[in-house]
Amino acid sequence: MALRQAHARTIKLASHQELSDFLEQIERRAFKYALFAVRDEEAALDLVQDAMLKLAEKYAGKPADQLPMLFHRILQNKIRSHFRWQKIRSLWTTPTSSLIPGGEGEDADALETFRLEESSIALEQPPESLARSQVVDAIEEALKTLPARQREAFLLRYWEDMDIAQTAAAMGCSEGSVKTHCSRAVHALAAILKARGVTP
Repeated sequence: MALRQAHARTIKLASHQELSDFLEQIERRAFKYALFAVRDEEAALDLVQDAMLKLAEKYAGKPADQLPMLFHRILQNKIRSHFRWQKIRSLWTTPTSSLIPGGEGEDADALETFRLEESSIALEQPPESLARSQVVDAIEEALKTLPARQREAFLLRYWEDMDIAQTAAAMGCSEGSVKTHCSRAVHALAAILKARGVTP
């Protein structure tokens, strides 16, 4: 016990002022880092602010010398999450028929077909990019309406980027069931978004 207490005294935890000073010092550099990654000023600012808030909320009691590492890990995770949502947006602005091989079949794997479309998405012009960003709220709302298993399969495949085998293991079902859930999710989302006036 005495050794533990002595060890604790040797660790200098960040004070409130040290945390505030660190965030003030890192803000401009972090924004440039995020902007370079996402190439969108508003998105970069949001990512940095979210990362700063999470650091303050979750890690304020950590030693001061750990703050830079923790902050950059949080920011990198935020940026990765940003790109995962970009992938889902990209998926949704690809014509639905091209996501389902042959346009039918519940055991079709939409993600494998989508990967063939990604190179053309990367070449889109600003108007197309703007249109893509405008559907994200509709997608998020539509996802909430899916049955739990369909939503789970969809997010594991498209958000977490798991392959079919990994998704099946995570869900405790067969690979065929994963394909069925994903196919039904894509068709259901298409119908929901079309009803709301959002079309690829």
